[in-house]
Amino acid sequence: MLFVFTFFKRLPYNKQLINYKIKYMSKLSWLKRIIWLALAFFAVASFVIIITIIYLELHLPSVKRIKDVQLQVPLRVFTSNGQLIAEFGSKRRNPVTLQQIPKIVIDATLATEDQRYYYHSGVDLLGLGRAAVVLILTGKKEQGGSTITMQVARNYFLTRKKTFTRKIREILLAYRIDHTLSKNKVLELYFNKIFYGNRAYGIAAAAQVYYGKPLKNLTLAEAAMLAGLPQAPSYLNPIINPTAALKRRNHVLERMYEESYITAAQYQQALAEPLTAKYHGLKIGVNAPYIAELIRNEMVMKYGEKAYTTGLRVYTTINPKLQTYANIAIRNGVLAYDKRHGYRGPVENLGNTVPANLTVWEKALSKIPTINILQPAAIIAINADNSVTALLQSGQTITIPWANMAWARSQTLKGTDEYLGASPSQATDIVKTGDVIYTNFSKGSWQLSQKPKVEAALVAIDPQTGAILALVGGFDNNASSFNRVVQAYRQPGSSFKPFIYSAALAKGYTLASMLNDAPIVIPTNSLLGLWRPENDTHKFYGMTSLKTALIQSRNLVSIRLLQLIGIPYAINYVTRFGFNADQLPQELSLALGTANVTPLQMVIAYSVFANGGYKITPYLIEKIANRDNKIIYSGHTPTVCDSTCQQNLVQNNQGQTNSSTNFAPQVITSQNAFLMTQALKAVITGGTGKPALVLHREDLAGKTGTTNEKVDAWFSGYNNHLVVTTWMGFDQPKPLYEYGDQAALPVWINFMKLALKNQPLADLPEPPGIISVRINPATGKTAGSNDTTATFEYFIAGTVPQASSPSLPAANPNTPTNSEEGVY
Repeated sequence: MLFVFTFFKRLPYNKQLINYKIKYMSKLSWLKRIIWLALAFFAVASFVIIITIIYLELHLPSVKRIKDVQLQVPLRVFTSNGQLIAEFGSKRRNPVTLQQIPKIVIDATLATEDQRYYYHSGVDLLGLGRAAVVLILTGKKEQGGSTITMQVARNYFLTRKKTFTRKIREILLAYRIDHTLSKNKVLELYFNKIFYGNRAYGIAAAAQVYYGKPLKNLTLAEAAMLAGLPQAPSYLNPIINPTAALKRRNHVLERMYEESYITAAQYQQALAEPLTAKYHGLKIGVNAPYIAELIRNEMVMKYGEKAYTTGLRVYTTINPKLQTYANIAIRNGVLAYDKRHGYRGPVENLGNTVPANLTVWEKALSKIPTINILQPAAIIAINADNSVTALLQSGQTITIPWANMAWARSQTLKGTDEYLGASPSQATDIVKTGDVIYTNFSKGSWQLSQKPKVEAALVAIDPQTGAILALVGGFDNNASSFNRVVQAYRQPGSSFKPFIYSAALAKGYTLASMLNDAPIVIPTNSLLGLWRPENDTHKFYGMTSLKTALIQSRNLVSIRLLQLIGIPYAINYVTRFGFNADQLPQELSLALGTANVTPLQMVIAYSVFANGGYKITPYLIEKIANRDNKIIYSGHTPTVCDSTCQQNLVQNNQGQTNSSTNFAPQVITSQNAFLMTQALKAVITGGTGKPALVLHREDLAGKTGTTNEKVDAWFSGYNNHLVVTTWMGFDQPKPLYEYGDQAALPVWINFMKLALKNQPLADLPEPPGIISVRINPATGKTAGSNDTTATFEYFIAGTVPQASSPSLPAANPNTPTNSEEGVY
């Protein structure tokens, strides 16, 4: 140090040089400071970044969660043989495996979204760098840096919010996914998750939505179109923006050609294909909206909101053919009734001058809903032959011939009274130019129609198992979702009488027991004081057998019979058929069907007669499968197994009964059910159900029902394999002006005509303890050998009335007499 000091001391003194050195050293000091500051900043930044990455890494989804990732799959409802009824959920998705996705779809996606997919580790650094350079140079995000793996990370686990933190999480998660799952699995997740527009999530749903076909049937051009959608599914939607969609499709095809996925010839051929995409709604196998809603409600009650997203597949008991027949029967029955009661006029009038541009009227028609098969149409011309030309919503023009309009007598209502005008003689008596009407195509030509006001319901059930085979809750679910099969409590009228008669048979009466069909006056608690019921014919028929009274639906005999067996006993007995005691009025009007019941309750009750006396439990859900097609619920209920059936089971099990076997309880004797079936068969062969003879079958039994003032019309009928109840009426009760055999029975007949076609007879077997005896129909007693008026009647052994015995059973001391009930 001393040497250096001495050396510099001996040097000549140069003030300018000294100042230069001082300045130079000062600059070096600042440079060092800047470098140190930069190094410190870099170190701190690196530390912060490392800490941030560690923090984000710790909060990434676990490997297990990644492996167990679940797609949101909608709830689907199917018929018994797997035909789709409905789908519930905000996202249309049909998960597929990678093996089910055609190579052209995979190639188109890789060429466009991530051509280096199989060569990077979830994040393409080259791609990110290239996108960053373009962004810096142009200020525009023209190239995407996200790989397929990063898109999977974003769509499955992250939000759509664009932040720096989310991007880091996306990159980190992409690395984790790439190290956790195989490339093929990640690609499969991508194809099942990505949004393609129009509620289509996943490539399989997109193929159905845009092209109405499965993946395997897509063409190269169609595959390219779909592969290009994820970039901007709304803007590139080929239905909304075909120009942009076509440009994007062609870009995908170009990328496929550049990456050597397709040949030059394939490229040119695909470029030449026009756009064919259009919206394809859900392909419904069978129309059953009332059933779909029942299932949806049940699933939400059972599984909560998760029912819409966990991929549940509900298989119902619905037979698709029978459901279709039920739809046809209800539709035709309602429209036929509506025509019988006149024309109420047009929906509205668009003006008496037809515009040169019919699109004006098309737009007006598009605002009017289609109802069932009824389409709105505007009259644009009345022709010389009295046919009319009409415009449909679609722009199609149709002709309605005069023969399909001549029914339209004008309907006038005064209060609740209905009046029909004279039959029209020409088209101008019915419509004028500009009238908006409803029309439907039937039997090869267009028909004038109108939106019906009347409603109807039908339910069919298997009496051996309780499986609901068909159900229609109204004319049109879109117009009214009120399900009349299960929600409409209406009076069943005379169709309730069989349960009172069954109660009488259980108390010792027979089908040959005689009661007097004569006037009755009954004191009541109403202001009128007295009730004087009548037969529908307003006549009296004297001594009448129970069978005849049921066949002809005699009110007075039914009331007397209920009085004799006792109201408390009858109510208690009738609950065996599935009715609740609190819905049964404790008065003699019960004999005429004044209880409030649903069509479902009626079909269950009639099933007891159909199956030989067993109370079955109705069920609609056959089974429920999860997204993996594993059965998680089975809906089987107790089935009918009579004494012979149970004996066979014991023999097959070597004398041991199977404790797990669940049989339906027997609620009335098989003999009682058989006798009631014989009486209800006679209703069809010679009573109020006689129109059903058109079916030419000997195994059918049933009963009509008409309520007071003809407000409700019913028919319940069956054979041993099928029970069907039909109802018709107005939601706001008012007269139908038709009996049950006019309004409800035709619906039942039209259904059975199709349902039983080519089906063998299914009679209720005759049980032991039944005998057939010749009786005198006037007395109900056994007939002599020379009695030419004698007929055969069925009896339970031990109840045959001898010639010298009374026709009625001995009086029960607990049963009130006529005078005690106030019958005169």
